[in-house]
Amino acid sequence: MDERTSTTSRNESDQSLLARVVLHDRDAFRELYIAYHRRLSRFLMRLTRQHDVIEEVINDTLWIVWKQAASFRNESQVSTWIMGIAYRRTLKALKSAGSRQLIDIDDATLAAPDDYATREMNEWILRGLNQLPLEQRLVLEFAYDMGHSCEEIAAIMDCPVNTVKTRLFHARRKLRDLLPVLAGAVE
Repeated sequence: MDERTSTTSRNESDQSLLARVVLHDRDAFRELYIAYHRRLSRFLMRLTRQHDVIEEVINDTLWIVWKQAASFRNESQVSTWIMGIAYRRTLKALKSAGSRQLIDIDDATLAAPDDYATREMNEWILRGLNQLPLEQRLVLEFAYDMGHSCEEIAAIMDCPVNTVKTRLFHARRKLRDLLPVLAGAVE
């Protein structure tokens, strides 16, 4: 099964669960909760290390899904809709806590590579990502780490598709200029 087939199948499964959640099927909600809890946790760990905030955002997000499942209009994938809710809830929670700044990404957010060269390259890239502005770093993570399209990222971040493309362009350009400096190749 290729990635596109897998994504389509997962979305169909999520749509089926969401249709049952609309009918207040608690078993369907439990399945959806289990399916998204780990995924949301991994995403939110990139934004904050405050475990209480992460759990609060996950619970708030999934409560909104429970209450507003009927408002899902099938204009995106279910995962895009849920990630968008989580993204906005996280920004709101961090803002109310007085910090809208993303935490620095560290090695704990990536799977530990086995060989030294891969680990070193990951650390180098992470140093570059940590120097990007919030929105640019997020669009890179949504696109390259989570595999979302520009349209899906726009839906998650509640902004125009062209804004996403512009942020991707500037982020890649900044990384292109920054990474050689971080590697010590350019003084």
